[in-house]
Amino acid sequence: MLVHSRTGKWATWVVFFLLFLPLFALPLLVILTASFSTHWSGAFPSGPTVENYGAAVRGESLQALTTSLVTALAASVLALTFGSWAALAAAALKKGGKRALDALFMLPVAVPSVVVGLAVLVAFSQPPFLLNGTRWIVILAHTILVTAFAYQSVSAAIVRLDPMYEQAAASLGARPSYVLWRVKLPLLLPSLNAAAGLCFALSMGELSATMMLYPPDWMPLPVQIFTATDRGSLFAGSAVAVVLMGTTLLVLLAVSRIRTKASFR
Repeated sequence: MLVHSRTGKWATWVVFFLLFLPLFALPLLVILTASFSTHWSGAFPSGPTVENYGAAVRGESLQALTTSLVTALAASVLALTFGSWAALAAAALKKGGKRALDALFMLPVAVPSVVVGLAVLVAFSQPPFLLNGTRWIVILAHTILVTAFAYQSVSAAIVRLDPMYEQAAASLGARPSYVLWRVKLPLLLPSLNAAAGLCFALSMGELSATMMLYPPDWMPLPVQIFTATDRGSLFAGSAVAVVLMGTTLLVLLAVSRIRTKASFR
């Protein structure tokens, strides 16, 4: 810590908990508590039960969770592929070209996601690219929304790379493709893993654009949570939200272990 005095450290911890608990911890605690309840008429919930979780891990909820996982994994892979390729290409451009490419990739996150959803809906509702009513339009929208984060993460990592490794490989006669696959990409692996985790988490929680695009047979879990709470099923929706958070955290923990091993290498 930058604060060295005992009083300053205690003051820092007090301020941290005063800000952290009301803004972050308490809302999550409320959702967790509500997921084990059937009523909440007073200051505290009542009617403890685990039946909410029984419904949250089977039937439509399980199908929606599977849909979210498939969508997030597909969008993350596509975003990481296109974002990394664009970041590598931007690194070879001049300053003006790189700024233009940065602006292009940041545009989807500079506008509300509902605007991106509407744009995708209008663009892909007519032949020859008719995707409306299919799962692919949802995956495409998620890919567009999260690619910017993959691009920025990889771009920042490329700037920090020491060019000595590439120069040494090139001086030994290595072809540019060999330098890319055997030198540059292994050095970027920790950042690629971090970008993949970020894209996955953002896709798992995306709602605004998804609400405009999802077909009846491809309903992600955030949409089901919104639908349940909109019907007044707050406690069942809270259980499904906890399942969503837990699944996302498990995947992120797995990605962090891969990132740790990659950093060690």
